[in-house]
Amino acid sequence: MSCRLPGAASPDHLWELLRAGVDATSETPAERDDSAASLSTGTGGPASRGGFVEGVADFDAEFFGMSAAEATALDPQQRLLLMCAWESLEDAGIVPEALRGTRTGVFVGNSRADFLETALQQGLSSATATQLGNVRSLLAARLSHVLDLRGPSAVIDTACSSALTAVHQAVGSIRSGEVPVALVAGVNLPLRPDEGVMMSHAGALSPDGRSRFGSADADGHAPADAVAVVVLKPLEAALADGDRVRAVIAGSAVGNDGASSSSVLNPSLEGQLDVLRWAHEDARIAPSEVDFVEAHGAGSPLLDPLELTALGRCMGTFRSSRRPLLVGSVKSNLGHAEAAGGLVGLIKAALCLEHRQVPPSLHAELPRSDVDWSGLSIPQEITDIPQRAVAGVSAQGSSSLNAHVVLRSAEPARREGDDGTRWPLVLSARTPEALAELTRACAEHLAGPGAAFPVRDLCRSAALRRTRFEHRTVVIGATHQELIEALRTGSTSELDRFLGAESVDREGLFGPGVHAPLPTYPWQTRRYWPGDEPEGDDPAEWLLGKHARTGFDQDSTLADIGIDSLAKLQLMVEVQQRTGREVDPEELAALRTVRDLCRWARQLTEVSR
Repeated sequence: MSCRLPGAASPDHLWELLRAGVDATSETPAERDDSAASLSTGTGGPASRGGFVEGVADFDAEFFGMSAAEATALDPQQRLLLMCAWESLEDAGIVPEALRGTRTGVFVGNSRADFLETALQQGLSSATATQLGNVRSLLAARLSHVLDLRGPSAVIDTACSSALTAVHQAVGSIRSGEVPVALVAGVNLPLRPDEGVMMSHAGALSPDGRSRFGSADADGHAPADAVAVVVLKPLEAALADGDRVRAVIAGSAVGNDGASSSSVLNPSLEGQLDVLRWAHEDARIAPSEVDFVEAHGAGSPLLDPLELTALGRCMGTFRSSRRPLLVGSVKSNLGHAEAAGGLVGLIKAALCLEHRQVPPSLHAELPRSDVDWSGLSIPQEITDIPQRAVAGVSAQGSSSLNAHVVLRSAEPARREGDDGTRWPLVLSARTPEALAELTRACAEHLAGPGAAFPVRDLCRSAALRRTRFEHRTVVIGATHQELIEALRTGSTSELDRFLGAESVDREGLFGPGVHAPLPTYPWQTRRYWPGDEPEGDDPAEWLLGKHARTGFDQDSTLADIGIDSLAKLQLMVEVQQRTGREVDPEELAALRTVRDLCRWARQLTEVSR
């Protein structure tokens, strides 16, 4: 799993934040003033607080083979999803190349296309063909394209239950044998004020940007950014392949309230009880066995009491006072990530099972008086749960679709200790700068969390479970400290050449084993945002700098450096705006090489002068 969340750029960061009881919401950053800061609450005052992901415009375009123009024109939801998906596969111990051409599925929970809508609001001149790449269906399709995944690729929109519904659909696809692996994502980047203003008029936003789930003074939620990805695979196959299993989905269910509520927008107790019952029937786990539920928990005066009542009736009965059902909400830390919120909750629940602890839920010191708390408890401090525990995750959409997933702890992997054998640690990256950063990160990892894993498993994972890039370093050692010292002093060149040979049997070298976590790829990002691009004086240099991938010469074909027919359309619009002269599409289409483009661009500019 992987994520970009307010205050947390990875699941490990998220766990640190949750354990420390941090409220990661903040005042609106200056660069987002045009969106969240312009929201107005139902009382007419500004609602300038929310959960914001840092660097939403940052992207490693070179890694994904994109030109600066492609990256700038691409919805940041798609950019962050590409990087998170890659990290999630690394976390699982699955080399992305191994999935190419397979029937792997992609299921993305999402309900907004703010980047596209903002561009279209600027007028018909912005409604160019390049915006076709930002329609919502492309969130899933681009990921499938970049990784060459041939299975179902769909965007699911059920409002705030979208991502958890995507999990349910992916589980069904895996169980039916349709897909061997599924990438499930939740993506939510609010970049426009419209929906927030609508929500504030409905009384859904907290005036001070605090989500107080279960509290008597709950008054709405804080909006939040989120990108989250999990990799799902049949348990038997994951164990056989030695993948990293962080939690097990035992069962799931979704269901609509139908006409059991007074209106389509109002929640239904009956509908929630149905879905909870169906999920546990699917999991074949009694509700009384559940230790913790990550609730939808938005902090709504209307939703909270219904959700807590449903949880109490389904899972809170027949419990001793010493073992109440623990109920919490990550929204109290981060804000409400809307369509992505269910997957953020699932990642939190998986972390709780992994660490055998439930962190405190914030802003709930004053319990609601309209809830029967017998059998229920919102933890106010870190609370231990059993080694083999069961957790539930809930999400509710304004579409009246409820979703619930039942998780159980994964069995700890059996690992053999080190025996003094010296093992090679192989690291690689696309650029020298990324390799240097990865080397530093691995040295820190070996001295920190990585020290809990045998050297052999760490080295095996680095050699067999990561993509091999052109820039490599190899060190050798029998202990964590030896590897750390070797990483700080330099690569073993002879070993580097040996392991770089295609004839080397790496599986035979390391033998069978299980995946051990390592630092994920160190992205070499820069900011890509419309209006930020420097224009420059030389038109050819400007066009190539924006639209071409790196590593080309005068004889390189435009198609080979990323200037395809769609890029030419965008290029035509930009040249017309820059020079004020109409461009002949046939003349532009006839250009084949970098030399042709440079000659054409300079002639065009000279004529316009």
